[in-house]
Amino acid sequence: MPSMHLSQIRRWLLQSPPVEWGIMQLRELLIGALRQGPIPQHVAFVMDGNRRFARTHGIETLEGHNLGFEALARILEVCYKSGVKVVTIYAFSIENFKRSKYEVDALMEMAKVKLSQLAQHGDLLDRYGACIKVLGQRELVKPDVLKAVDRAVAMTEHNKDAILNVCFPYTSHDEITTAIRDTVIEYSKPLPSQNRSFSESHIAHTIRSRHLSAATPKAGSHSPSLGATSDTEDSVPSASSSTTLHPESPSDPTPLDDDGDGKYRETYPDPETITPSILNDHMYTAGLPPLELLVRTSGVERLSDFLLWQCHQNTEIVFLETLWPEFDLWTFLPVLVEWQWKRRKGVERQLEIRNETDGRTLKIKDR
Repeated sequence: MPSMHLSQIRRWLLQSPPVEWGIMQLRELLIGALRQGPIPQHVAFVMDGNRRFARTHGIETLEGHNLGFEALARILEVCYKSGVKVVTIYAFSIENFKRSKYEVDALMEMAKVKLSQLAQHGDLLDRYGACIKVLGQRELVKPDVLKAVDRAVAMTEHNKDAILNVCFPYTSHDEITTAIRDTVIEYSKPLPSQNRSFSESHIAHTIRSRHLSAATPKAGSHSPSLGATSDTEDSVPSASSSTTLHPESPSDPTPLDDDGDGKYRETYPDPETITPSILNDHMYTAGLPPLELLVRTSGVERLSDFLLWQCHQNTEIVFLETLWPEFDLWTFLPVLVEWQWKRRKGVERQLEIRNETDGRTLKIKDR
């Protein structure tokens, strides 16, 4: 009983206006201090632990998801105010469709309401100039939900300062598969004729055609003797061969191939030119800053098929024991401070390596 009374007193004190004002001032001070150092430009969250939080506190699962949304709003404000440009959240996995119909329908309804609240004029995203982008398989979403999602996207499309990526419904394997499929489709289309007319095969074939035309006697003329010098090398090709000699003309937009069999063939992009950069351009996150920090709550240490392509050698991945509805500035602050410290150490190490390399280079030159 005494502990219960102490908890109630503590809650009352924290909610009193003077204490609340002091906490707000301290919060602004800490965020201002964070801005003095490097800030990750792209942060992702796996918002895990809503259902476990609901079970632990004896409340409905849907209420746990509602509290999770409130936690998201708190963290978005911290991120945008600190200088983060892109926040990507794992809102709904394609695998989540395997849950009970009641929970899936409830999550879809909640998505409609919460996205509309985020997109309202003057609300959180509008204050920080953030637009909503929905990443995932649209065809899996019900029409009424999709309509609400598109409305929220349209309401924030004028914001250009920051981005909120909502992965809904999404898995990384599906994203990578889609990117590869789009790349294959792109590389299955023939190159434009104006780009192909200067290919090596076209140039070689044109030279062969000129020599063949020069060596062929005109109709009615006598074949020159073996020792005679033919003046047809400098002659203008006949009209019958003009199409062959000038395949770039509108009547013949496609060059001949190297076989010289007279058949016109389309030229396609070389698949050897496909690089990670090409695939990256076909990902949902194309054109966005690299992912620098990924945070997962609830103590589960796996990525659950989230942003597998975007995670690179410099992505900091942090697993926290905190359940998502309890996640706030005081939990996130140590993560950002540690990220800044590691980034500074990394920059210092790079400078040391560069100085050592420059020193060795100078010694070699002196010798």
